[in-house]
Amino acid sequence: MGAYYVYILASRRNGTLYVGMTNNLLRRVWEHKHDLTAGFTQKYQVHRLVWYEVAATPQAAIVREKQIKEWKRAWKLRLIEAQNPDWVDLYLELVIDAPAGDSGCRPAPA
Repeated sequence: MGAYYVYILASRRNGTLYVGMTNNLLRRVWEHKHDLTAGFTQKYQVHRLVWYEVAATPQAAIVREKQIKEWKRAWKLRLIEAQNPDWVDLYLELVIDAPAGDSGCRPAPA
């Protein structure tokens, strides 16, 4: 079974936040960055991956995503700052560390 991810995107440091979950973090963030889905992240230009964690099951990822979405903004900011105090776009690190041929830079098959 593959990994599942809960992630937070930001428009900029201390900007608009978006919490999501996926089973393919590279692909999903690439989709957000290229505005492939109309919605919140496209409207507010929320494209910077600032935090993520791995969950063992889809159920665990869903529970964690819902938990974080219910948190106060200050709690989310503390979570981000604990792992990523400079608000670096972590997507770039993921692409560099990705196995050859898996840049995530393509939409999911139809």
